[in-house]
Amino acid sequence: MKFPKFHLVIIAVLSLGLGSIVVAKFTDTTDTERFAGATIALDLPEDNKPGDADSTMLAELTESSTVAELQLPAEPEMPADWETIEIKVRSGDSLARIFSRHKLSPKDVYQLTQTPQLGKRLKNIYPGHKLTLQVDADKRVMQVSYATGPLDDWVYTREGDAFTANHQQKEPERRVAFKRGDIKHSLFIASQKAGLTDNLTMRLAQIFQWDVDFVLDIRPGDKFFVLYEDLYLGEEFIGHGDILAAEFVNQGESFKALRYTDSNGNADYFAPNGESMRKAFLRAPVEFSRISSNFNLRRVHPLFNTVRPHRGIDYSAPRGTPILAAGDGRITRAGRTKPNGNFVVIQHGEQFVTKYLHLSKFARGVKTGAKVTQGQTIGYVGATGWATAPHLHYEFLVNGVHQNPRTVDLPDAKPVNKTELARFQENTTRYSQLLSSLKTEAGVSLDG
Repeated sequence: MKFPKFHLVIIAVLSLGLGSIVVAKFTDTTDTERFAGATIALDLPEDNKPGDADSTMLAELTESSTVAELQLPAEPEMPADWETIEIKVRSGDSLARIFSRHKLSPKDVYQLTQTPQLGKRLKNIYPGHKLTLQVDADKRVMQVSYATGPLDDWVYTREGDAFTANHQQKEPERRVAFKRGDIKHSLFIASQKAGLTDNLTMRLAQIFQWDVDFVLDIRPGDKFFVLYEDLYLGEEFIGHGDILAAEFVNQGESFKALRYTDSNGNADYFAPNGESMRKAFLRAPVEFSRISSNFNLRRVHPLFNTVRPHRGIDYSAPRGTPILAAGDGRITRAGRTKPNGNFVVIQHGEQFVTKYLHLSKFARGVKTGAKVTQGQTIGYVGATGWATAPHLHYEFLVNGVHQNPRTVDLPDAKPVNKTELARFQENTTRYSQLLSSLKTEAGVSLDG
């Protein structure tokens, strides 16, 4: 059977078009570009982008750290006569106050908070969190969704006169990213210029705080390099994950840290040889403050104009700045005297004692006999007692003798367990190699 020539031409054109579509479909670059290290490429000059090996390694790391989203049950369709009320929790809000504001039954508040296992979660709601209410035509609350963030949702569904609840937790996609900075003035300015958030900058500083005094030790020319996770839900960026590896160069000395999660699930940062980045004590108990008076045994007292030993360091900081416990220990005294104002004394084992004076107020749970952990907030900067301005007076004693907190030798925290060293090397080598490679690529931009 012969087809007219015109029909054959049409068939050929359609076949060619369909073939083009199929080829385009299977050569779409969307998925390949997704893991091509675009974050890094954007940060580096055109002649200094990562090489093929770096991009390949970054893609592999990103793919290996990607976690598929939790498959949640499909949302049921709500009846047409139900009303959806979306609420952003305000300061001072409670569930009862919100329900009263929207003329909803206080009985529903009681029933919700009595929900087995998860009802207590609604007794303490926090500003910035989101409540979504489904209300029927009779103003009965049929469902409540309480979202504490993009990944966590507590859903309460009416069943008769009571509620059942479940906690829905989503897993984000984790994409590996790299940033570097050249410090000219301060860590924060350099970090902002590099595109790091303040939160990520604080976490970077916390990793190196035992080796670098970010108040006094920072110099122009210091550098940092950081490999970290960006978190996504679909294509929506929702925040930063963990710092995987980082290096800080301070006055020509390099400090490198690698994140490692041991076989018991405990995560911390270690040097490449397995030594802990931590010390048993923080070098400074107030972050990013200014020293207004140093350790000086012949200091002239500003109030009494007489020579009185200053057996500690004064950290000047805004009123209300958190004060951190320098190490694990037990509070032996928490009280108030006329010269010291509000003060806390912590005993750390048999050898060490730290003292914190002139607090504006104590943190919750801080009292004589309470245990504290390193980095825990114990109070807030103030000017109580004999103080001329808001500051923390901090003392460090070894075997009952005052030592300069800035220069005293601090004992190290525990290194990676010897039984886990092989596992540590296996889990951190790829991050260490990629950081070193990307640091080399970024060097031209930093040093030029």
